[in-house]
Amino acid sequence: MPANKGFLRRDRICEQIRRELAEIIRTELRDPRVGMISLTEVHISADYAHAKVYFSSLAGSEHLDAVLLGLQKASGFLRSELGKRISIHSTPQLHFIFDESLERGEKMSKLISEAAAISDQTDPPEQA
Repeated sequence: MPANKGFLRRDRICEQIRRELAEIIRTELRDPRVGMISLTEVHISADYAHAKVYFSSLAGSEHLDAVLLGLQKASGFLRSELGKRISIHSTPQLHFIFDESLERGEKMSKLISEAAAISDQTDPPEQA
């Protein structure tokens, strides 16, 4: 029987943790440092003891330290609420990590647009 058929149990749990944490942060977390964040991905350890929660923030990189501190301070509350909403044998410790991929993608897109604009300005004349 194939071991990798469809989603693995761990993948489903990671997605459920991501959805539930996003809902808890949106509706119940009252820390003003956190503000508007988006949870992009969750990776859980093989023993389900630790979860790396990747997030992006609309606050920008200048407020990143405050957002991260707010999430770390709230991790006990978030873990407790998560434990009430999902049923696995132990609720994982939450470790928050800033996801730079969105900002990196935006910078790459801007560079490509700039290069295309420069290329359009320096196109050789059309040959007859």
